[in-house]
Amino acid sequence: MDSGYDETLKQLMDDFHSSIDVDRRLFRVDIRGSIAYARGLVRIAVITDEEGQAIIQGLTEIEGEIERGDYKLTRDLEDIHMAIEKRLIAKIGPTGGKLHTGRSRNDQIATDERLYLRNAIDEIITLITACQQALHQLAERTIEVIFPGYTHLQQAQPIRFAHYAMAIFSELERDKSRFSDCRKRVNILPLGSGAMAGSAFPIDRTFLAQELGFDGLSPNSLDGVSDRDFIAEFISHCSILMIHMSRACEDIVIWSSTEFGYITVHPRLATGSSIMPQKKNPDAAELLRGKSGRVIGDLITILTVLKGLPHAYNKDMQEDKEPLFDALDTVSIGLSVFTALWQSMAIRQDRVTKSMDDAMLATDLADYLTKCGVPFREGHGMVAALVDESISRSCGLRDLPVATYQQYSEHLDERAVALLQFDESADKRTVLGGTAREAVVEQLAWAKGILGVKA
Repeated sequence: MDSGYDETLKQLMDDFHSSIDVDRRLFRVDIRGSIAYARGLVRIAVITDEEGQAIIQGLTEIEGEIERGDYKLTRDLEDIHMAIEKRLIAKIGPTGGKLHTGRSRNDQIATDERLYLRNAIDEIITLITACQQALHQLAERTIEVIFPGYTHLQQAQPIRFAHYAMAIFSELERDKSRFSDCRKRVNILPLGSGAMAGSAFPIDRTFLAQELGFDGLSPNSLDGVSDRDFIAEFISHCSILMIHMSRACEDIVIWSSTEFGYITVHPRLATGSSIMPQKKNPDAAELLRGKSGRVIGDLITILTVLKGLPHAYNKDMQEDKEPLFDALDTVSIGLSVFTALWQSMAIRQDRVTKSMDDAMLATDLADYLTKCGVPFREGHGMVAALVDESISRSCGLRDLPVATYQQYSEHLDERAVALLQFDESADKRTVLGGTAREAVVEQLAWAKGILGVKA
């Protein structure tokens, strides 16, 4: 065989095979796992105390070298595990080669990913909480703002803007709960599973779990190295979170438009047009809306990678890190931008009030008739006819003469028409979770409890 062609294929495969450009960010958790494993080897007398100390000292120094950029993680080093092992052997000699006794890169990478993701989940929960704090503060300062609530993107019923803000808060609380629950399944130690059949050395896996802060051990070595459910689950939760942000951003885009003009956000969260001087485009909200598709794509990627794999480890699984890291990075910066949008939001009450259609009070009129003994469905029909009447006359529902109301029902007198006020409509919804002021105050108190804010 042509030696030149053979070398070309070798280089091609080395480049194709290398993952260090992606997995380099795992260097801290890889070193942490290796230090714990070295201690585990000392406990079962596979290496001596002196050898263990030399390995741990060497790994600690390598971590500093990587952080400072003194040790370059070049592509020829293949992956982060081999890069650290190669450097360790260069620093302390053959003793460094003893570290991998009874361990496989299969259980090593599974451990690294779990360590890394555990920390990442904690950071995401912190970011979600910060966003909830911004929403809570917004709700507190807008509790007196009456705002049109929408269904089908048409004005439906009056609500307090604080009620809307607390809806987003509630969505994020579910997101936070999902990530917290996911963390429990992430925090299971696969180290000691070896390549797939378990270690041939009597490594104390319970000790390793304690050293690394894991709550439990993977019960089956084959599953321990082949499981990537926790990554798929994490990205799934990221996708749902991004969908929540995207939907809220759609509201922001609509409400900040010229036609609506209900809200403004900080100028730094909008950008001008390259040609139209007057434009201030809601780029922060639009980009967040767009990036939801990116994270959903990461979920499709990991599910597609996993769907046809036989048990246990397969090289395909090297492709799990790019969607993981991309989803994590996108969600992290996305949450920071999302928080800034709420922190800087201002309500243009004049535009809101001017736009509110008193047809939103139709349900209140139907409810009033029901309280007068009219079956709701009959009252619904009467009020619908009154709304049609107001449209045909090009006037508001409240502008119709009382005599017109009386044509539909004797109960619809001056007193009934006088009750048609936006704030009173909102404050009738006193049920738990409703938009009445007292109900929103209860929601704010609930939020304070979640956030640990003193009443």
